[in-house]
Amino acid sequence: MKEDIRQMIYRTLMLIVIVAIITFVITSIINYDSSVKFILPENNGESIDKQIGETVSKITEILEEKYIGEINNQDLVEGAIKGAVEALNDEYTEYYTSKELEEFETSTLGSFTGIGVYLQADPETDSIKIVEPISGSPAEKAGLKADDIIVGADGTEYNADQINDLSDYIKGEAGTEVTLTISRNGKKFDVKVKREEINLEYVESGMLESKIGYISITSFDEDSADDFLEEYNKLLKDGAKSLVIDLRDNGGGLVDQALEIADLFCEKDETTLITIDKNGNKEITKSQTSRTITMPTIILTNENTASASEILTAALKENDKAETLGTKTFGKGVIQELIYLSNGGALKVTTAEYYTPKGNKINEIGITPTYQETKPEDQLERVINILKNK
Repeated sequence: MKEDIRQMIYRTLMLIVIVAIITFVITSIINYDSSVKFILPENNGESIDKQIGETVSKITEILEEKYIGEINNQDLVEGAIKGAVEALNDEYTEYYTSKELEEFETSTLGSFTGIGVYLQADPETDSIKIVEPISGSPAEKAGLKADDIIVGADGTEYNADQINDLSDYIKGEAGTEVTLTISRNGKKFDVKVKREEINLEYVESGMLESKIGYISITSFDEDSADDFLEEYNKLLKDGAKSLVIDLRDNGGGLVDQALEIADLFCEKDETTLITIDKNGNKEITKSQTSRTITMPTIILTNENTASASEILTAALKENDKAETLGTKTFGKGVIQELIYLSNGGALKVTTAEYYTPKGNKINEIGITPTYQETKPEDQLERVINILKNK
C-alpha cells in the first residue's frame, strides 16, 4: 500500500515537472513569434542618416509599447548618440553630455575638485592604476603611490572599463572623504582621502648641477607656453647653460601650446608639424617667430609621452634643436576636434592624423629616442653627463 502511494506521488511530481517544462517552452515560442512582427528597416541603398533615423525610431516604438519601466526620452537620445560614436571603435572619438563636457573643459583649465591622481586603465589586468599622484595633492599626502591599483571606492569595485566612472566618483565635493581600496605588491588595504580643490601646476623648473636647467611639463593646458617661457627666463637669469625638458608621463593636451613652445626653439618658417585629414588634404605648420632658445637641449621621454608631447619632441628632434633620451613614446598621432552641440553636449572627433616635420608617421609607432635608456632612475643622471660635455 505504501509502495503504491509512493508511486502515485512520484508520477504526480513528474507530471507537474513535465507540464512546467512544456508551459515554459510554449511561452518562449509565443514570445519569440510575437517579436518577429517588428521588422527593422533594411539597407536599401538609402543614406546612412535615414537608415539610422528609421532604425532608432522603430526601436523606440518597440520600447514604448513593450517596456514596463519608465522611459526618459533625453536618456534615449544621448544613449543613441553614444552608441553611434562607440560603434566607430575609435578610443579617441567620444560624445560628452553637458555634464561630461563641463568636467572635460575643467580638466584643461588647470583646476578641479578631487584627490589629485592621474589614472590609467590596464586592459591586460582589467584594473585601474595610479600613474602618479599630483605633487602636494591629498592623494600624495595620504600615501598613495605610482603603480598602486585602485580596486574600489567606498565599497564599490571598479575595473578597467569603468575608469571614467571611478574618475567622476573620486572628484566629488571639496571637504568630503572617499575611502579607496588599494592593491600594492599583492596586498590590499584601505586609504581615506579628503577631496580638495586641486590647482594644477603643469610646468615646473629647477636648476641641476653644472648649470643645467630643468623644466618639467606634465600636460599642455591653455597657459603652458607662457608658463614654459616664464620658467625658462628664471633659469636663464640663474645662469643656465643647457636645458632638460622632461615630458615623461605627459599624455598631451592642447596642441597649439606645444607648437608655441616649439616656436621658441625653431627658426622662423621651419616646419613643426604636418597634418593630413580624411580626404588627404595636407596642412603644414611652420614656426611663427624667430628663435629664442639656443642652448643645448635634451628631452626626456617614456612610453607615456603622448600626443602633443610627441609633437613637441618631433619638432625639436627633427629640426636638430634638441636630442631625446629615454624610451620610445606612446604613439598617439591623431587629432581631435571638439564640436559643440545644441543640447549642451559635444563631440570630440578624430579628424586628422599628424606627422613629424620630415613626414614620419607617429600614430601607433611613436618616436625613438636619440639615446636609449630604459631605467627611469638612470635617465636624469645620464642626461646630466651628456650635457656636461656639450
